[in-house]
Amino acid sequence: MAAKAEKDPKTGKWLIQYRYTDWQGNRKKSMKRGFATKREAEEWLRQFLVTQQADFNMLFEDFLKIYYADMETRLREHTMRTKKYIIDLKVLPYFGKLKMNEIKAPDIRKWRNELMQQGYAATYLKTINNQVAAIFNYAVKYYNLPNNSCQKAGSMGKSNAEEMQFWTKQEFSDFVDSIMNKHQSYMAFMTLYWTGMRLGELLALTVGDVDFEKRTISINKSYQRLSGKDIITEPKTPKSKRVITIPQFLVIDLQDYISGIYQPKNKDRLFTITKYYLEHEMQRGIRESGVKRIRLHDLRHSHASMLVEMGFSPLKIANRLGHEKIETTLNTYSHLYPDKQKKLADRLDTEYKEGL
Repeated sequence: MAAKAEKDPKTGKWLIQYRYTDWQGNRKKSMKRGFATKREAEEWLRQFLVTQQADFNMLFEDFLKIYYADMETRLREHTMRTKKYIIDLKVLPYFGKLKMNEIKAPDIRKWRNELMQQGYAATYLKTINNQVAAIFNYAVKYYNLPNNSCQKAGSMGKSNAEEMQFWTKQEFSDFVDSIMNKHQSYMAFMTLYWTGMRLGELLALTVGDVDFEKRTISINKSYQRLSGKDIITEPKTPKSKRVITIPQFLVIDLQDYISGIYQPKNKDRLFTITKYYLEHEMQRGIRESGVKRIRLHDLRHSHASMLVEMGFSPLKIANRLGHEKIETTLNTYSHLYPDKQKKLADRLDTEYKEGL
């Protein structure tokens, strides 16, 4: 590619002349006028040349490589890593083998329906949807894709989280007593409540992840079912990889549970159940125990609220829950801390008076 940016003697603005090879392999020569600066002209050419790589008969997964290459020069490493994690896990398995110009609004809506059935929080669904919209916006703006199918399909999720629900220890005790007749259900809910791990992390656990001597569970993978396939992936964020120390009573319960598995191997999944099964069991337990109705994900909030009540710091809670940033913990559970702040102030007041 040969290019030359120079002042237009007629207008005083910048123009750029260039040669390029389009996506069909044809060599062409052209010129673009009307730029305020030389840098603007060269930036336009850079964007234009990228568009020539795109044929919208290409697969979504191939276009995604072009999108990633451009975004990596503009976004911070952490932001790009999060973007790739969401797209590669929640979007690529569904759209990867479809052609860009064949993905229509009904396809987007069908994909959204599958995601919504997974039970993700409304704010997380919004985040996923925004990533897909950004890809199609990029294709429309820089590659002349005729329209944004994601925009036509409407929205998904909510920008603001709904009021958080959680169970007290007594409510959980009442609930879990009502499902003790199914050992696998009982242990799944006990593990969720007393560790605060995510559902996908629970369903990905293997026998070898539990260390009885050290009283720990290693979180190093996540499970989800998408488009009828079981998918094991990396955890949600780098800090989601963690080792959780568990109470002795849970160690004993897990030992008893694993002893009931026929010839357990370290790579065997600990809980060979689905999210749908646990949702059904949760509703059964709620009906029989009479406790208030919450979501599966709210068991994680229940664990966090218990840790707040016990006086643990946001940093320790963030590490246990696998939050990437402590700000996530503070933003999510800040409403649980006001009483703790008052107790802290009262303690300082006592210290001051004792000093006098």
